[in-house]
Amino acid sequence: MAKKLLKIVTLFLLTTTISFSLFSCEDVVDIDLTTAAPRLVIDASIKWQKGTLGNVQTIKLTTTTGFYSTTIPTVSGATVFITDGNGIQYDFIETPGTGNYVCTNFNPEIRQSYTLTVSLNSQIYTATESLIEVPTIDAVEQTEDGGFTGNEKEVKFFYQDNGLVNNFYLEEYNTSFTILPEYDVIDDAFFQGNQMFGLYTNEDMKTDDTLQFTLHGISQNYYNYMNVLLGIAGTNGGSPFQTPPATVRGNIVNQTNFNNFALGFFRLSETDTMSYTVE
Repeated sequence: MAKKLLKIVTLFLLTTTISFSLFSCEDVVDIDLTTAAPRLVIDASIKWQKGTLGNVQTIKLTTTTGFYSTTIPTVSGATVFITDGNGIQYDFIETPGTGNYVCTNFNPEIRQSYTLTVSLNSQIYTATESLIEVPTIDAVEQTEDGGFTGNEKEVKFFYQDNGLVNNFYLEEYNTSFTILPEYDVIDDAFFQGNQMFGLYTNEDMKTDDTLQFTLHGISQNYYNYMNVLLGIAGTNGGSPFQTPPATVRGNIVNQTNFNNFALGFFRLSETDTMSYTVE
């Protein structure tokens, strides 16, 4: 009986101490984190929206920064260009002081090979990818029995897979009631040549909200890259701002110093977009 009573008292004291700590600790503690040297980040997503010329494209250069920093440093003074498989070079010129490098005469061509070159501070970074086609979004369907509870609004958009080739897709969802877009990647291995669909549901979605679906055709390499990133976001509660357990390297290689790699991925996608108002 004494041992049992001791355990109860100990548990009570422990619980009281924890409760007191939870209710009495009001000080904000800033942890002194070690900040690594800045690393170049290359945002080189070339997107050709169906029905447009696709001639205006932008590549953004930034660097990594400290955890507590509220601004993202931009990078100026780089030489940026893309060369296609025919040897035609497309120059990207910086809008002064922004880190945005813009090309106004880019020529998108399905399954054409393109090589990105970024030269900065005597370092040369390159990556090669092809521009991947995408099917048209054919239709949208809404039901009222979605979600985990079975009584949430659910919206699907449909598209026809090309059964002659292996396809990989990036699905992007922008809504009027969320701040950041949501993504998913799809492999057609089990849907070859069939009608496929993207599905969106959210417990906060209500009548008259707007959804925008964007379907991207992507390479298998980019599919693998995004699959890892989305997996990390999922293991961290779905937040893209959580610290990843390891650095996820893209396809951009530093030809001058392999170990001084840049973050980011060079990819080229045809895209199709459809907007929908929730009923």
